Amino acid sequence: MSGMVVRLNARNPDALSDFFVQALGFERVSPDAGNAALTLGESRLEIAGCEGRVYPAFVPGWSPAFQHLAITTTDMAAAMARLERVGGWAPISRGGPQMLPASSGGVTAFKFRDPEGHPLELIFFPEEAPAAPPRIDHSAISVADTTVSVAFYRSLGLVVGSRSLNRGPEQDRLDGLGGVEVEVTALTFPRAGPHVELLCYRGDYLRTTAPAAPDDVAATRLAWLASADLDRLAETLATHVVSFDRGAGTLQIRDPDSHLIELTGGRPVKS
Repeated sequence: MSGMVVRLNARNPDALSDFFVQALGFERVSPDAGNAALTLGESRLEIAGCEGRVYPAFVPGWSPAFQHLAITTTDMAAAMARLERVGGWAPISRGGPQMLPASSGGVTAFKFRDPEGHPLELIFFPEEAPAAPPRIDHSAISVADTTVSVAFYRSLGLVVGSRSLNRGPEQDRLDGLGGVEVEVTALTFPRAGPHVELLCYRGDYLRTTAPAAPDDVAATRLAWLASADLDRLAETLATHVVSFDRGAGTLQIRDPDSHLIELTGGRPVKS
């Protein structure tokens, strides 16, 4: 197990864990007093109990509050059949899974919301072998400015892996929107594991929104081992800091669009 861990909040973490197990093939490894740790291949997902606000009823893909979790499959038909046997979820995509053109990555994908409202995506990469193990491929976050967000995540040790401009009727149906034109930027870690994708929707959107409080269902966190000393990061990113527990070696910050990140005890940076 390595790389980024995704942490979801849930009003009923046990029931949501059951959904991920039954509908998406995760394995439960450590239920503990209202919290749960799940795995999918080498990927790890953690679900914590919360008592804050429920997930908002409508969060479009262009909203800075939007963040989805992408889960791979090598058989989209079988994955959809499994999902459809389990209740409680709601589609985002129109017309079922969408095959995107080569200019948009050539993947087949389907977006939906889990029973607590978190956006999820099933994704099929045509170049992967049929026996490839399922995994969490990425967490995609909507941002207002790609350049600003790339600079921020580079300061945390991530690097740009790929870029594309996704548009057309397939992207519209995938996002459940109209007239979509979205800059997609993949940011990867030196270590293997899930990566971060930036989604910057072009257009005149009202991108201001109140950030989710840490105890809200929508307060998804991305967590990883910091590549730099936490004290130095806390000083450099002072305006982004939510909390810093030196004793526990945990730094919680918000990115430029208020998405939550948890960094743990990195190695000191050499002067």
